[in-house]
Amino acid sequence: MTASDSACARSLLCRYRHPRYWATWFGLGLLFLIALLPLRVQVLLGKGLGRMAYHLLPKRRHIAAVNLALCFPDFSEAEREQLLKEAFENNAIGYFEAGSAWFTPVERFRKRTTVKGLQNLSAAQARGKGVILLGGHFTTLDLGGALYKLFSEAGGMQRDHDNPLFNEVMSRSRNRFIDPVISKDDLRTLMRELRRGNTIWYATDQDYGTVGSVFAPFFSVPAATLTTTARIAKKTGAPVVPFSHFRLPDGRYEICFEPALTDYPSGNDVDDATRTNLAIETAVRRYPAQYLWMHRRFKTEPDGENHRRYGGKD
Repeated sequence: MTASDSACARSLLCRYRHPRYWATWFGLGLLFLIALLPLRVQVLLGKGLGRMAYHLLPKRRHIAAVNLALCFPDFSEAEREQLLKEAFENNAIGYFEAGSAWFTPVERFRKRTTVKGLQNLSAAQARGKGVILLGGHFTTLDLGGALYKLFSEAGGMQRDHDNPLFNEVMSRSRNRFIDPVISKDDLRTLMRELRRGNTIWYATDQDYGTVGSVFAPFFSVPAATLTTTARIAKKTGAPVVPFSHFRLPDGRYEICFEPALTDYPSGNDVDDATRTNLAIETAVRRYPAQYLWMHRRFKTEPDGENHRRYGGKD
C-alpha cells in the first residue's frame, strides 16, 4: 500500500465517496453549518423542525402518544397532546445541540451551564472502584456528554448506527468528550475501564427484549429492564450515580449528579431494576418533554408478546 493509499484509507471523504453516502454527507454538512449558528437560533430552528416532524412522522408520533398514555394516565388528552408536541420540538432541538457538541468547542457552553451534585460524583470516584453513571435517553443526550466534559472525564456506551459513515462521524465526534466510546455489547472493555477506576456513562432505559432482562415498573408500567447494571456493579464494586441533563426554560443548561445508590446491588434483580428505573423516572418527571418518547420502551410485554401496544411490528 502506497502512502497515498494509506492516507485515503484514513480519509472519510475517500472511503465514503460512493453515491449511496451523498445524502448522509449532505445531512452532516447541514448539521455542521447549523452548529455554527447562535444557540438561540438553533432552538428556534429546532422548534420549527419538531413541529414539521410531528406531522410528517406518524409512526413515531403514534409510538410517543402510546408511551405518554401509558406513563401519564392522569393527564387529560389535551395535556398529553401538548406534551407530545413539545417532545417532538425538544427532540429536534436535541439534534442541533448534538451538532454543536460534535463540531464546536464545548467551552461555548461553560457560562450557561450549571452543575448540581458534583460532590456526589466526586465522592463516588474517590472510592477508587470506577463509577457507573446511570443515564437515560434524554433529548440532550450528546450535549449532556459534552457538558459533563466541562467538569470531569468519562467513557460511555453507545449503540452503533446502521449507517457506517454516520456511525464513524458520530463515534469520532463523541470521542472529543467521551473517552473511550464503547459499543453497547463490549462489556469486556466496560469492565476493564471500571477496574481501572474510570467513570462510564451507561443507559439502561431501552427495551432489548427478555434476554438479560427482568420486568420492573417504569412509570408504573412493567418494562423489560436490563439487569446488566447490577451485575457489573457487583463484579467491580463500582458505585452507581444517577446522571441527568436538561435544557432550562431560560436557555441555560443543567447537569445533575444524584447520590450513589445505597445497598446496591441487593441481589434481587427485580428490586435492583426497579431502583434504576425509578432513578431515571424521577429525572424524566422534571422535564418530561425532554425525554425520548419516540422509542418503544414497552414493546416487550410480560406475556411474551411484542409490539402489541404499538399496533404491530415494524
